[in-house]
Amino acid sequence: MIRFRLCVFGDSFSNGTGDDTMLGWAGRVCATARQRGHDVTLYNLGIRRDTSTDIAGRWQEEAARRLPAEQDGRLLFAFGANDCVIEDGAPRVPLPRSLENAAAILKGTARPTLMLGPIPAGDSLADSGVETLAQALAPLCAGLGIPFLPLHPVVRDCPDWAAEVRSGDGAHPNQGGYAALAAAVEAWPAWRAWVP
Repeated sequence: MIRFRLCVFGDSFSNGTGDDTMLGWAGRVCATARQRGHDVTLYNLGIRRDTSTDIAGRWQEEAARRLPAEQDGRLLFAFGANDCVIEDGAPRVPLPRSLENAAAILKGTARPTLMLGPIPAGDSLADSGVETLAQALAPLCAGLGIPFLPLHPVVRDCPDWAAEVRSGDGAHPNQGGYAALAAAVEAWPAWRAWVP
């Protein structure tokens, strides 16, 4: 049995917004880990509309409250979709700033850390920014030794995603979409190294 506390920092997709079960991908992944006999405590710290700038400003204090030094504490970051949202003709957070924020966050971690790529939210202009950001985050994470899982291919290939977004709020999936994200995380070798 593996025992650890996990802080998931992200946005509404990390929070599981739109999921009728209120589990999202993070709740599903940790529930599966517990069903396999592991003692995982999940702190889902996803906040709607949070950008990388918002997360950079809050993650250290929030993690310190939940991951005391004597505990095996781990971090998972999943952000970027809101950085790419277009407001007043420009992304909420320009790409260079998103990468600066990600680098500052990831360099500041002293705990085992994983990073998930940003998730497209159904707006073609913003979604092209999401793909560009994901492509830039991959080498950044590799250079820092942080495992990175791109999620935009999961969304693109999920048959339930688009239908659930259309029948929901226009941005977030329901159970099928979050189950697809959870399956991708559960199959990821970096996650399986944490939770064999």
